Amino acid sequence: MVSELAKLNRSSMNNKKLIRFSESFLVLPIITMLMPFGNIPTDLNNGVIIQAPQSVLSQKQNIVAQSLLALNQVNDEKAKTLQKEADAVDSYFKENDMPLEGEGMKMVKEADKNGLDWRLLPAISAIESTGGKHACKNAAHSFMGWGSCKISFKSDDEDIEVVAQNLGGNDPDTEQHYAGKTTKEILEKYNPPYIVPHYADKVMKVMDQIGDSSIVDTSNA
Repeated sequence: MVSELAKLNRSSMNNKKLIRFSESFLVLPIITMLMPFGNIPTDLNNGVIIQAPQSVLSQKQNIVAQSLLALNQVNDEKAKTLQKEADAVDSYFKENDMPLEGEGMKMVKEADKNGLDWRLLPAISAIESTGGKHACKNAAHSFMGWGSCKISFKSDDEDIEVVAQNLGGNDPDTEQHYAGKTTKEILEKYNPPYIVPHYADKVMKVMDQIGDSSIVDTSNA
């Protein structure tokens, strides 16, 4: 009697294993059919729709690719604008026979970095030293009169960097004078009217000669 009961139990267990084995052959074709077409497979145990790992990865890759494309487009437009601004600065220096021709790109990049009008630095240099022609005699590489011609720089580029950082309000020692100021207010702090009358107006007039405040690309218009 016990032997017969054991046989029945073993037979029942074998049948269950056979059923599970058969179900596995049913599930696999269903998943295989869904995956190539990008459909969403179903959790057969809970009835919950889940997303295929390949589909998730593909979506993430598309998002990253689109973001990189948008970033590249922004960078390309930025580069074109900076180049046009630099060309306008160098053209002004060249037309007026000023030694600072060639520093246009450095000036507009530093202006952009510090939130300044792209024409401000070249215009100051034009007023202060005729574009480098009459730079400070007692200070090396000083063509914008920074520090009343008492501060020397290692290079022309360093002069541009230091003045741009200060006028942009990004130097802790001078930010209280320049941070958050308009171009005219910056110039009136740089050389107050009671020291140099109409200084701001003179510089801003040169700025207008260099070009418009906003350079628009009309090549594709």
